[in-house]
Amino acid sequence: MIIEPRTVTPGVVLRLVAADDAADLARAYSESRAHLRPWEPRRSEEFFTAGGQAARLAELLDLSRAGRVVPWVLVDEREGIVGAVNLNNVVRGAFHSASLGYWISAGRAGRGLGTAAVEAVCRAARDELGLHRVEAGTVTTNAASQRVLAKCGFERIGTARDYLHIDGAWRDHYLFQRILDNRAPH
Repeated sequence: MIIEPRTVTPGVVLRLVAADDAADLARAYSESRAHLRPWEPRRSEEFFTAGGQAARLAELLDLSRAGRVVPWVLVDEREGIVGAVNLNNVVRGAFHSASLGYWISAGRAGRGLGTAAVEAVCRAARDELGLHRVEAGTVTTNAASQRVLAKCGFERIGTARDYLHIDGAWRDHYLFQRILDNRAPH
C-alpha cells in the first residue's frame, strides 16, 4: 500500500518514515527531550543517537511491511523532522482498528500542527487503509493532547488505571476513540 505525502500546514509535509530519517529523528528527539519526558517512557541514551534511531526504525519498518504499523514523520521544509505520528497495532478482521500515537517538537507545540497531523492521519486511516476506528490514550494530565483529540472528533470512552509506564511510573490514562467509517470490513 502506498500512502502519498501530504501537506498538513504551510511548509510541513506528513510522509511515511524512511530508514534514512535516523539522524534527523535523533536530532528532533534530542531537542525535544525535556518537552516529551512527561508523556513518554524513559529512554536510554542510545535512543537519542542516530544509531539508536536506526535500530528503532529497522524494527518499525519491519512492522510496517507486515501491515501492523503505519509510521509517519512531520517534515518542515527548513527545520527537518518536527514530529511523528504512528498508527500502531493495526488490526483487521471484525475490528479494523489502530492505536494512534504522536508527538510534536517543543518548538512547534501549541500551534495547530498536532491537530492538523492527527486529522490527516485519520483521513488516511479511513480513505487509504479502510479502517473503522482509531483509538488513542493520554496520560490524564496531558490536557494539550486531550484538546487535540477533541478537536479531531475523538470521544473519551474511559479511564485505564496504571495503563502505561511513562516517565518512570505506571500512569493512569484517558482512552479515546474516533469512529471513521461504518462500512463493513473487506
